[in-house]
Amino acid sequence: MGSELEKIRGFLRAHGKPEREVYLDLENSGWVPPQVVEAMLPYFNKYGYGHPSITNRRGWEALEALIEAREYIAHSIGARPSELVFTHSGTEANNLAILGAATANKNKGRKILISAVEHYSVMLPANELANHGFKVVQIPVDSEGIVDLEMLASLVDEDTVLVSIQHVNHEIGSIQPLRSIVEIIRDKNKSTIIHTDAVDAYTKISLDVERLGVDLLSLSSHKILGPKGAGALYIREGTKINRILYGALSTQQYWPGVENVPAIVGFHKASHLALEFMEDHVRYMQSLRDKLLEGIIERVDKVLINGPTGNKRVADNVNVSFLYVEGEALTVELSLRGIYVSSGSACTSRILEPSHVLLAIGRKHEEAHGSILFKVSRYHKPSDIDYVLKQLPQAVRRLRFLSPLKT
Repeated sequence: MGSELEKIRGFLRAHGKPEREVYLDLENSGWVPPQVVEAMLPYFNKYGYGHPSITNRRGWEALEALIEAREYIAHSIGARPSELVFTHSGTEANNLAILGAATANKNKGRKILISAVEHYSVMLPANELANHGFKVVQIPVDSEGIVDLEMLASLVDEDTVLVSIQHVNHEIGSIQPLRSIVEIIRDKNKSTIIHTDAVDAYTKISLDVERLGVDLLSLSSHKILGPKGAGALYIREGTKINRILYGALSTQQYWPGVENVPAIVGFHKASHLALEFMEDHVRYMQSLRDKLLEGIIERVDKVLINGPTGNKRVADNVNVSFLYVEGEALTVELSLRGIYVSSGSACTSRILEPSHVLLAIGRKHEEAHGSILFKVSRYHKPSDIDYVLKQLPQAVRRLRFLSPLKT
């Protein structure tokens, strides 16, 4: 471990801080706006730092903040506050949804359907259930990452206990026709529980759980420029779900332990900032997204755009494969120029395996290995995109010159 730490420190010392920085790795994590930090700070050491389950003044202050956050976030997705459970991440919310719903309703069926492009926090718990008597089937997607609706209809049957299909893909930005998906499932089996991972949809697409008709919906704080350490799961009233963690002293039925009150306060504030002028924010991000996409196509040859274009793609997402370049090498080269991005799947970036999402849409291994994911925000400026479009072609040319791969 020490050698790894020294390696990291050596790299940072050798290269120093670039003159200009543009952070576009918001899929993995991101900065927290000062208004969010300011809202959180008092809950560390001024007030509200008590346990929200304990009946003293500091506990009551913490509980007040927790209730306010639950009410705001629940109402923002058209839910009742009693239907929202706070977790410590979107991953925990997805695990609670998949493991909790399937095990609680196994008398209704043992078949689970997930799309072929789900986040690993959905795929892996589903795979774990396959080791315990459940049948897990992946629904194929087209070249844009959109679920095959005819195949979905053919797969849903009386044994289907759970279907999980994300609203927006975390890597290629595909927006699923979720309402149509729900209608297909309900037409085939009204008792099937429907979950959607909406962490990349929240604050970028209008969400209303009643209109969508889902039973479970996952959210994450850090995906909306909130702090790490907070997530949430919507559980429709009447939906049967098992706990997957056990403990005491919690204000919540399904998630024991001390709630991360400062992070939940930050989640609340980040939600408010993003939703207050959401339509304006989305239009602005779309303009930056399109500027970046068009600029890459114009300035760099031999590239592939991964995912859909136009209204089928979420406003903040740009995913491009640069042929004859290793994505990991390009992330390092861009980092030296002050541009921070990620390569392939966020959760496999240190494993150097091709993204399962890109393979699912038909990309070859070498094409998936050359993928770069950029995510813009309402805080980026057009000049940030100009800087990226100046540096990126130079970085690609340099790596292609050094690459043993033939161009």
